[in-house]
Amino acid sequence: MLSSNQKRRLTSVQIIVFSYVTLILVSGVILWLPLFHNQGVSLSFIDALFTAASAISVTGLTVITIHEVFNQWGILFLTLLFQVGGIGIMTLGTFIWMLMGKQIGLEQRIWIATDHNRSTLSGLVNLMRNILVMALIIELIGTVLLGAHFLIAGYYTDWYEAFYHGYFASVSAFTNAGFDLHGNSMLDYTHDYVFQLTVMLLIICGAIGFPVLVELRTYFSYRRAKARFTFSLFTKITTLTFFSLVVAGAVLIYVFERQHFLLDKTWHESLFYSLFHSVSSRSGGLSTMDISLFSTPTLFMLSAMMFIGASPSSVGGGIRTTTFFVLIATVFANMRGYKDVKVFGRELVDEDIMRSFVVFFIAIVLVFMAVILLVWLEDLPFQHILFEVCSAFGTTGLSTGVTAHLGTPGKLILIITMMIGRVGIINLLLFLKRDDRIVRYHHPKERIIIGQ
Repeated sequence: MLSSNQKRRLTSVQIIVFSYVTLILVSGVILWLPLFHNQGVSLSFIDALFTAASAISVTGLTVITIHEVFNQWGILFLTLLFQVGGIGIMTLGTFIWMLMGKQIGLEQRIWIATDHNRSTLSGLVNLMRNILVMALIIELIGTVLLGAHFLIAGYYTDWYEAFYHGYFASVSAFTNAGFDLHGNSMLDYTHDYVFQLTVMLLIICGAIGFPVLVELRTYFSYRRAKARFTFSLFTKITTLTFFSLVVAGAVLIYVFERQHFLLDKTWHESLFYSLFHSVSSRSGGLSTMDISLFSTPTLFMLSAMMFIGASPSSVGGGIRTTTFFVLIATVFANMRGYKDVKVFGRELVDEDIMRSFVVFFIAIVLVFMAVILLVWLEDLPFQHILFEVCSAFGTTGLSTGVTAHLGTPGKLILIITMMIGRVGIINLLLFLKRDDRIVRYHHPKERIIIGQ
């Protein structure tokens, strides 16, 4: 156990990381207990730990079939883990803290800011309250819509079963957890476009970022009051990049697959196959087909999409959409001879530009290392291993089906990758960072040759 002095020396990032690690370990033990299993089912601890890590990181990669292993109590516990992982451990912690009548102090506010990658401490408690309320409202609406659809469409005749499956699908989609109760993701709804549209909207609401949702709600309240409202640069960049990637992904899936998987499909089947999996590759992890049937170019493209991931302060992982935007904007500004990066009438801060390139580089190194280790340890196709690693890092959960065939070392590698994807590269760097040192001198500067 840590002494009180050692506890005080822990940074907010270290506290957050240790909280998630502890939660994964405890949840793995709980899911390992026979109390949460169907009768006669046994589950190894490594598989229980993998399931807990996948649920808390809201990834959706699985090495088991959920409904065959867990009973209803186990499944409900999984949905609780989706909430903790998706909304954030500090959001739920803040809510519980307020219910107990406790005051949210400076230390707790720093933890919240760290968990949600916020640079300021002002308005954090209201933000957490708004996030929780909006999340519960969206999930409730999703549960009602999907439950009613299951009844009307005849998937289930019993209202409890219909809304039970509607609840699970709604929470899994909004938190981008990517889990399902059928063992084949969403293959049972391949031609159900109402269901697919509802799920896509839930995935987008979770992946686009909580600050965007809060600003959107503020915008509509300003409109009702007939007041002027200006969206932040963050929201403009996030929204533009997010939907540009969705459109680009759908177009590329169609182009790559029109002579392959989509060859014998109708126009509306091709549209929904392309659009659904483009949206799901942001961080959702649900699929309406066997992903392994996609051609190699599509698998590589989706790997890149999952590597980019969702928006900051959302339920998703990856390097995040804003990082990708800053990289592209910086490259184009440099190509045009500008030293500063200007977007939407604003100039990006040099520190944010540097952070984006650091995040990109570290993410590439981590994914590269994970792929090399898995290629060395497992006798599996390279493109499938790359796909699974990017899916884990982006906390997406799309799978070609090879995760279930991994050995214990391979599962541990993906657990670490999912954890890093959930916590974020910046927090990982801050976790490893030493105390700032005072530099009392500088060396002479000298130019070197770059890129030629």
